[in-house]
Amino acid sequence: MRDVIIPVDFSETSLNAARYAADMLSGKPDTHVILYNMFENEDESENAGIYLESLKNELLQKGVTNNIECVKEYGEDLIDNLGRLAYQKNAELIVMGITEKDEWRQLFIGSNTLKMAEQNVCPVMIVPNVSRYSGIKNIALTSDFMDVKTTTPVLAIKTILEMFNANLHIVNVSNEHYVSLSDEYLSERNKMQELFADFNPEFYFIGMNDFYDAIDQFTKDRNIDLLVVIPKNHTFFDRLFGKSHTKKLAFQSSVPIIAAHE
Repeated sequence: MRDVIIPVDFSETSLNAARYAADMLSGKPDTHVILYNMFENEDESENAGIYLESLKNELLQKGVTNNIECVKEYGEDLIDNLGRLAYQKNAELIVMGITEKDEWRQLFIGSNTLKMAEQNVCPVMIVPNVSRYSGIKNIALTSDFMDVKTTTPVLAIKTILEMFNANLHIVNVSNEHYVSLSDEYLSERNKMQELFADFNPEFYFIGMNDFYDAIDQFTKDRNIDLLVVIPKNHTFFDRLFGKSHTKKLAFQSSVPIIAAHE
């Protein structure tokens, strides 16, 4: 049974992520969905319970697994509370929303989603506010092809691939790529092939300076439905979602991103 946590604060952003997840998980009876709300004032407890049950009923109508649990709790630090819950439940995925900067005042907008994605608890799916689920047939994994055997979260990525039975595209962007790959890249490519041999991955090496432009174009050209990234340090999301790149890879993208840690 796969545990998937969907945090909601009942904003349109978090509700969109919940509905996306419900459509995504429809027809997967081996999934246990946890709708989670953290409230900061004790007098919000009753309403939180009512809203969670209402959302649960809506998701049940979408055909998502009947195994939906509602969890509400008082707290002051969403990241700590959510991380603890994910650890207790041994969750395989957390699904969170993200929206444009004008609405960052809401609880689950931007900063908390990215902070959670930085935590090495379990994979976190970041669902842009414009995303509407239409199937996941092609998954792209970005890799720097450096020491892949020890830095690639193989189990987490395989779980994602098995969940969707999708095609795997492994892509690297570097200005070092010229006519042919270096021996180092070829060696790491062969190791990556061994890691995901059961999924018959296709490999792409793009010779460009701008990682963000390259990945944005790649997702469009290859009809990528889901992008998997491997954060290796806490500055990763500063770079990935910095001001100059937000519209390219997150806030105006219709492609969700999963952060899976090594």
